[in-house]
Amino acid sequence: MRDVYVAGIGMTRFAKQPGRTLKDLTGEAVVATMKDAGQSVGDVQSCYFGNAVAGSMTGQEMLAGQFLLRPLGLGEIPVFNVENACASASTAFHLAWQAVAAGVHDAVLAVGAEKMTHPDKARSFAAIGGSVDVETAPADLPAGRSFLMDMYAGAALRYMERTGTTRADLARVVVKNHRHGQLNPAAQYGGELTVDQVLAAREIVWPFTLQMCSPISDGAAAALLVSRDLCPAGPAVTVLASAARSAPVAGMTSVTSLAAAAAYQQAGLGPADLHCVEVHDAAASAELLIYEQLGLAEPGGGAALIRSGNTTLGGSQPVNTSGGLLARGHPIGATGLAQIVEAVAQLRGTAGGRQVPGARIALTQNAGGWHGSDNVASVVHIFERRTA
Repeated sequence: MRDVYVAGIGMTRFAKQPGRTLKDLTGEAVVATMKDAGQSVGDVQSCYFGNAVAGSMTGQEMLAGQFLLRPLGLGEIPVFNVENACASASTAFHLAWQAVAAGVHDAVLAVGAEKMTHPDKARSFAAIGGSVDVETAPADLPAGRSFLMDMYAGAALRYMERTGTTRADLARVVVKNHRHGQLNPAAQYGGELTVDQVLAAREIVWPFTLQMCSPISDGAAAALLVSRDLCPAGPAVTVLASAARSAPVAGMTSVTSLAAAAAYQQAGLGPADLHCVEVHDAAASAELLIYEQLGLAEPGGGAALIRSGNTTLGGSQPVNTSGGLLARGHPIGATGLAQIVEAVAQLRGTAGGRQVPGARIALTQNAGGWHGSDNVASVVHIFERRTA
């Protein structure tokens, strides 16, 4: 397997953008990526395009990548459409990494794009509801929210009962991520909140208030992966590990724990080696549980870690410096690549006011779907800054 480098990154702002189309968002992210890489679209040899709900939201059921990329001049090359719920973009990146690592291609584009806003919010929530087993889901989905939040809420209550985690601890995750989000020009939300303000906000589904749930978002992100021969001169970001896993059919091992173990083994590193981390905080409680699944905290220790301040900018191991899903936003088919854009920016030292000093190793974790008490798919990437 060859070394794989991230030559270029780009993304749009994540926000509710009713006046923009999926094609428009995709174009902005890809053009920014190619400019960042110093390459032209003619250099791209294949593309993996991640999207989850275009069929439900726009009616574009097939060939989304081919049609969305054509205005940019990306024709003839193989384009693979990837749907893996909220893990679609990170899965597209994983497949692009495989193509370069195996020597099939030397320059592969990974794209994630999603248009989730709609005048009828129920349509957006119904589209997200397709990420569960529809044969076992309730016939009457809850009004005014994504059914996935009910799944996360049930898991949160079980976690809180088992570990002693409080709603104030969930609010601390929100406070941290919104503080980080205000430093990210691409973030949907951000600002200074207090724990009391988060707890006093409108209840969505117990124990979650509004800011504890990731928002409906529109946006796109992309990355160009290349072999060593096409890597730009100077410090470079390489993919140390790329691991994708699906939830076990039986047993209690979390899918993220499986993906993380595979990634750590591939990279020859462990949790203590990470300088910054992006995780899939679709709900505030998820971040605390993912701390444990990634080995950042001992089992049951997620609340203690958020209370310590170590995962805040300025702490020993900042998590979700981008603002995470809660503040940066969550256009589900684009989220995994937005995490990668943040990780690469941190390792390049170009993250501005949210820069982690001396960051050299970064991890991203992106998950999707729900079955039983866990996500169905999880993808973990580990990146390293190299100076030679």
